[in-house]
Amino acid sequence: MKPLRLLLFAAAAATSAAAGASGPSPMSAADSLAARMESAGMVDASLSAPAIEVNLMYGRDDNFTGVAMYPEGFDKAYLHPEASKGLAAAQKALSAEHPGYRLRIADAARPMSVQTKMYNTVKGTPMAPYVSNPARGGGLHNYGLAVDITIVDASGHELPMGTKIDHLGPEANIHREKQLVAQGKITEAARQNRILLRRVMKAGGFMPLRSEWWHFNLRSRADARDRYRRLDF
Repeated sequence: MKPLRLLLFAAAAATSAAAGASGPSPMSAADSLAARMESAGMVDASLSAPAIEVNLMYGRDDNFTGVAMYPEGFDKAYLHPEASKGLAAAQKALSAEHPGYRLRIADAARPMSVQTKMYNTVKGTPMAPYVSNPARGGGLHNYGLAVDITIVDASGHELPMGTKIDHLGPEANIHREKQLVAQGKITEAARQNRILLRRVMKAGGFMPLRSEWWHFNLRSRADARDRYRRLDF
């Protein structure tokens, strides 16, 4: 019986050694992306202002492309530290004007690999002009200097803005809002909510995009290319 016990002990030891040699479980795609964001100098925007909510629209397939752009489980909004600081100032301005209201991020820093996937998904369709061409350098999301954002009230409901985020059409334009109200395409309440969003984002140093009420840039494209590092991964 002694030889048998020795054989069993040796087998158990070999199994244990094999398990140890395999090392820790591989990092998930979501964790890997988060690690790359952080190694590139991006920061979790919600850490600078805990009141800010995150609900990444490209983490799901119910966005305008119909495809999830981020890996399953990726749910953090990363930004360049300057943009994150500006967003905290915007939330402070919003809270001062409307206690209980929160900013809700729908998209933030976006790696070039995701930008390329997004562009290729809509290439050759009427949606293509709405996505920055990676072959031309991409856009400010790719530097962590742009954010897609809205406001939620104290009950967690998004304020009416006339359209959903990522509505591809003139109803999303900010330079024709009075006309849209006159035509009955958006309400005056929605226009005032958009004005509120622009006001608090301006307090954080952000600039609006004329065609998309939800999109705000911290810097110009020229400034980004000259002074900041693109997320080339």
